Amino acid sequence: MNLAMVLDMVVGGMPDRVLIGDRETGMTAANLRSRALAGAERLRRTGARRLVYLGPNGPAFPVALFAAACADLPFLPLNYRLGEAQLEEVLSRQDTPFVVTDTPDRVVGTSTAGIAGIEEFLTLPATESTSTAAETVDPDSPAVLLMTSGTTAAPKSAVLRHRNLTAYLFGSVEFGSVPDTDATLVSVPPYHIAAVANALSNLYAGRRVVHLDKFTPGGWLDTVQRQHVTHAMVVPTMLTRIVTELRERGTEGPRSLKSLSYGGAKIAPEVIEEALRLFPHAGFVNAYGLTETASSIAVLGPDGHREAVASTDPGARARLGSVGRALPSVEIEVRDDDGQRCPAGVVGDIVVRGPQVAGEYLEAGSLLRDDGWFPTRDRGYLDAKGYLFVRGRADDTIIRGGENIAPAEIEDVLARHPAVQECVVAGVPDAEWGQRIGAFVLLRPGARTEAEELRTWVRERLRSSKTPDHVLFVEEFPTTPTGKVLRRALVGLVREDGSVST
Repeated sequence: MNLAMVLDMVVGGMPDRVLIGDRETGMTAANLRSRALAGAERLRRTGARRLVYLGPNGPAFPVALFAAACADLPFLPLNYRLGEAQLEEVLSRQDTPFVVTDTPDRVVGTSTAGIAGIEEFLTLPATESTSTAAETVDPDSPAVLLMTSGTTAAPKSAVLRHRNLTAYLFGSVEFGSVPDTDATLVSVPPYHIAAVANALSNLYAGRRVVHLDKFTPGGWLDTVQRQHVTHAMVVPTMLTRIVTELRERGTEGPRSLKSLSYGGAKIAPEVIEEALRLFPHAGFVNAYGLTETASSIAVLGPDGHREAVASTDPGARARLGSVGRALPSVEIEVRDDDGQRCPAGVVGDIVVRGPQVAGEYLEAGSLLRDDGWFPTRDRGYLDAKGYLFVRGRADDTIIRGGENIAPAEIEDVLARHPAVQECVVAGVPDAEWGQRIGAFVLLRPGARTEAEELRTWVRERLRSSKTPDHVLFVEEFPTTPTGKVLRRALVGLVREDGSVST
C-alpha cells in the first residue's frame, strides 16, 4: 500500500464529502485529488526529487503531501520559523527540492528545481493525465521526511516510508467510519508527525479537517464553537492554557467537542482532572508516539481516563499519569541495561516493534535491531496490567557523583507543591560532581514561595541526594513549537558556580 492508493480509496468511497476547510466552501475528496494530481504533474515537469513545504497549517499542506505521494517523491515539511541561515543550510542538503511556500522571497537564490507560492500551488490547472501512482509507487519508497525536534541533541531527518504510514493508518483507523457532521481542529504545526498523522487518519475516516495556524486559547475555543468541531488534538502546553482560559471565563468547554486528544510531552494529572471537569461531554485520549514510529504507539482512551479518576485504588488512579496501553499493531517492552525485560514497575529503556515503526534517519540509516525492535531513547515502566508510564528521555538522566537520577521523580514531587504550576528538572554541569540537579519552576498566578522551601519539600519526600542544588524561578519555559521543553536552554541559564546567566 501507498499514500496515493489511500487517496484513491477515499475518492472512490466519498468523492463529494467536504474534507478540508469550511463545511460550505471547503475542499471535497475529489477536489483534493485533482489538486494533488496537478501538483504532481508540476513536480514531474521540473525534475524535482523532493517536495519541501515551508508554510503554515492550511489546505495546501494535505495537497502538497499527496502531490508528493502521487509524484513518488519524499515530502519534507519544514519549520517556517527557521532563521535565514538555518533555512539555507537545511535546503542546501536537499536533493533537487521543489519548494511550496507562503514566503517565496525567502528561498529565491537557493538552488532548487522550482518554487511555488501556496496560492499558486493550490490553483494549478487540472491535468488530463490519469495517475498510475497507486499501482506504481513502491510501498518501500520514502514518503515523508521529518526533522526531529532536537530538544537534547542536533536535529536529524527521520524517514517514514509508505508502508510505515499506511500500517499506522490501517492499524488505528476504520475507513469511512464517521458521519459527515464530524470535524477535527488541527493546531499542531505542519512539520510535526501529528500533523501528518492527522491529515491521513481524518481523511481516511472521512472527517472534515479545520486548520488553526496560530494558536491562542481563546482563538482555539472560538474556532471549536464556530466550526462545530467534534474532535481535536493539542499538545500539553496548549491544554494547560485552554484550561486556564476556561477557568478565567468561568465556563465549560464547547459541547460540540466529543473527543480531545493530547500528547507529545508530560502534563500534570491535576491539569487533566480539571480538563475532564471543564469538558464533561468529551472523551479524552492521551496518545504516545514518536516521529520514528509514524505517530501513536500507545493510547490511554476515554474509558481509561474515567476509570482512573473514579477509582479509589492508588494504583488504578495513578494510570491517569500513564500513556495507556500499546496499540494492537505494535509491541512495547521495557528493558534493562543488559537487554532483558524489566519486571512490572521497574524503570528501563522503552523499545517498540511493529510495521509502522520506521526507526530510520537519512544521516544514520536504520536503528532497528536485527529482531525489529527500535530503541525509543525514552525511559519508563509497564505496570502489571500493561499500562505504560513514560519517565523521560534517556538523555535527560542526571548523573550526579556516579548516581543516576531520573528528573521525572523529582518533578512529580515538586508538582505537588501548592505554589508550583509547572516544573522541569535537568542536569547542570558541575566540575566536582559531573552534574548537579537544577529545578526550573513556574509558579501559579499569585503564588509565592522560596527556593529553600522547595528544596525542603523535596528533601522531606525523597532522599537528600535527590534534592535540587539549584532552584530557579522562570516566567515561561523555552519550548519547541510542539510544546516540548528545551532543557538545553534551561541548563544554559546556570553557570558552573551556580550563578545565573542573564
